[in-house]
Amino acid sequence: MLDQYGRNIDYMRLSITDRCNLRCRYCMPQGVTCPESHDDILRYEEILRICRAALALGIAKFKITGGEPLVRKGCVDLIAELKALPGTEQVTLTTNGLLLQEKLDSLCAAGLDAVNISLDTLDTEKFRAITGYSEFSAAALRALLENCCTRGLRTKLNAVLLEENRDEVADLAALAEDFPVDVRFIELMPIGFGGSLTRVSPDEVLDTLRARWPDLHPTEEKRGNGPAHYYASERLQGRIGLIDAVSHAFCAGCNRVRLTSTGQLKPCLSFDSTADLRALLRAGCTDEELKSALEQAIYRKPRAHSFERREEMTERRTMSQIGG
Repeated sequence: MLDQYGRNIDYMRLSITDRCNLRCRYCMPQGVTCPESHDDILRYEEILRICRAALALGIAKFKITGGEPLVRKGCVDLIAELKALPGTEQVTLTTNGLLLQEKLDSLCAAGLDAVNISLDTLDTEKFRAITGYSEFSAAALRALLENCCTRGLRTKLNAVLLEENRDEVADLAALAEDFPVDVRFIELMPIGFGGSLTRVSPDEVLDTLRARWPDLHPTEEKRGNGPAHYYASERLQGRIGLIDAVSHAFCAGCNRVRLTSTGQLKPCLSFDSTADLRALLRAGCTDEELKSALEQAIYRKPRAHSFERREEMTERRTMSQIGG
């Protein structure tokens, strides 16, 4: 459906949990607990009902996120049920990858269309410093990527740009040389704990990448539902992408809304305004009332975020609470 500015909103990110098995310092650092109780989290049947209403409005592409979605029991079954809904075009998953290898068979059988793996470093000590997890193995990651690619599962790697990994961007991007995967670098957004960290310039990163791949050039290929702009090189099997929402806002072409794990429909990351769909569902709303609430919230989606005018931001929740 179209919002008030004529943007076609056809993509919904669905957070199914605020829990995670990592403690990334820009998202859910050590010592931070997950605030939501089990009863506050949407049940799967509630998520599916919201998705049916979204499909009726023309939203046919869904991304399953968290927290870490694979820590929630039944995630694979949800994906299968969502894929089976009439009108669903695409269901994809964002994960930190720790549980992906063991669930890959069942995810592919469920019909998963693509997977994004969050990976900020290939260095074991840096991985521990960023995530609090000490058992990372670059060899295991490569085995996972090979498994995903062998199965024909479209695979992307997402790296948040941090001071710790700014000297490693070329090594991370080189995974697109070894495998037919896209490696995307995400500019740190001033949301939650990320607001206190130093932002790394995506333009400087691009200069670094061009030093390694001099023929790196922009491509107009559409390689997913998100806002990344991609670069190609003859030496790369995949593409290198940049998601630079702060430096180069893409709000004019934004096509997404987010559903938090507690059922708040969120039109824009920058602002705390939401539509409480959980309250509607648990009060016994009709399908038409649910659809109308979605329609009104989407129509009122703000023109643009305010990341560069942080005094105007009203969102105070963390990314794990909002949904990745």
